Amino acid sequence: MKIKPIKALKVFFGKDEQKAALPPDFETIHQNIIAKVRPYTMTSPERLYGLIESVQYVVKNQIPGALVECGVWKGGSMMAIAETLLALGVNDKDLYLYDTFEGMTAPTAEDVDQLNRDAASQLKQDLNKKTASVVWAYSGLEEVKRNIALTGYPTEKIHFVQGDILKTIPATLPGKTALLRLDTDWYESTKHEMEQLYPLLVSKGVLIIDDYGFWKGSRKAVDEYLAANQISILLHRMDETGRSAVKP
Repeated sequence: MKIKPIKALKVFFGKDEQKAALPPDFETIHQNIIAKVRPYTMTSPERLYGLIESVQYVVKNQIPGALVECGVWKGGSMMAIAETLLALGVNDKDLYLYDTFEGMTAPTAEDVDQLNRDAASQLKQDLNKKTASVVWAYSGLEEVKRNIALTGYPTEKIHFVQGDILKTIPATLPGKTALLRLDTDWYESTKHEMEQLYPLLVSKGVLIIDDYGFWKGSRKAVDEYLAANQISILLHRMDETGRSAVKP
């Protein structure tokens, strides 16, 4: 996945992320990479900045492991990861992209926004304004492969894992992980990803939760996992939806 299904609802925040000017403190590397990937993502400039900074941190500190994303939509965020690695002269990190590549899975009762509006109803309303492929974040595997290929990152280091994450994980795992970005919106998938993939994130690796501040189900899944495993981390606010942390 993903476009934010209701980040198509950006009226909620009064922002058009695609057209907004970049903040003046963004450095050249951020400006260039964001300009390249904007057509392929609905991730805000602030979250893209944080993602680029996270990749720089991983490289600078020689954090071992793959860079993993669950929910990729058109591939824009992983393109930003690949572009950052190449800008730093790195081309040997494995990249894992998990998605159905057939659109979003259905939300459950846990999936409501900060105003307690259920996701299913919001998606239905969005269909009056957007095409089904946009609302349900559909982008086929071949399209995403073409988009990622635009970066020039070595194809043998890029791993596409297609299917419902509840089934493809743990059937296919990335192994040791340096950066874990979760963007599947919903409670069930986020809970599953935390249970299966967070243990693979190495100490000092980066965790990014794209929907923590928007969908209560995503927040609940993360909070429950951290509490159940007595994990104390600082979740840093990237913008109104995104959160990031460094694993102890």
